[in-house]
Amino acid sequence: MAANEYRVTGMTCGHCEMSVREEVETIEGVEGVEVSAQTGRLIVSGAAGIDDAQVLAAVEEAGYTAVRV
Repeated sequence: MAANEYRVTGMTCGHCEMSVREEVETIEGVEGVEVSAQTGRLIVSGAAGIDDAQVLAAVEEAGYTAVRV
């Protein structure tokens, strides 16, 4: 399983984490999402490669910004 890590800015609470998780989980091929407002980390995993552009767009849709680590 492939996993990509991102740094998300602007998250402050559990609701922020939930918003990001819900958007990223809609991406085809995503099998796991770990997100932490405390550390600003987002880890996205799936059997195939994860499309960074889709992940970044999903995070933006949730109202935050992200960069690949």
